[in-house]
Amino acid sequence: MPVSDGVTVTGMGRERLRRPRRVYGVGAEPDPRFSLANERTFLAWLRTAMALTAGGVGLDVLAPDRTSYLLLALALVVAGMATGVFGLLRWIAAERALRTGSPLPALSAGVLLVSVSLAFGVFILVVLVVER
Repeated sequence: MPVSDGVTVTGMGRERLRRPRRVYGVGAEPDPRFSLANERTFLAWLRTAMALTAGGVGLDVLAPDRTSYLLLALALVVAGMATGVFGLLRWIAAERALRTGSPLPALSAGVLLVSVSLAFGVFILVVLVVER
């Protein structure tokens, strides 16, 4: 299927616009392997977002004293939501870079995710030590 400026011509001669235009409306079509790898990375970000959200919900439901864990549960859910947004923004930036031949973007959200994970881990360790 020939692609030019975000318009795909199908075998039947019909045209359809590829969305989002700010991704597919620039540059040339990259090697499909790179786009598929970028898509798999995006899906990994989504899995991480769902795991953080599920962890927050699970902590809220299963915590022995729900009020002391409420802040951590809310923070996990918010971190899950932010991770999904970061993953989407990362996919957009990487796909545009692939299409325009630009350098790939830096992994700035990865540092934030590691920091959040460390903070949650320290919180859990402190709670476990204090409650014993």
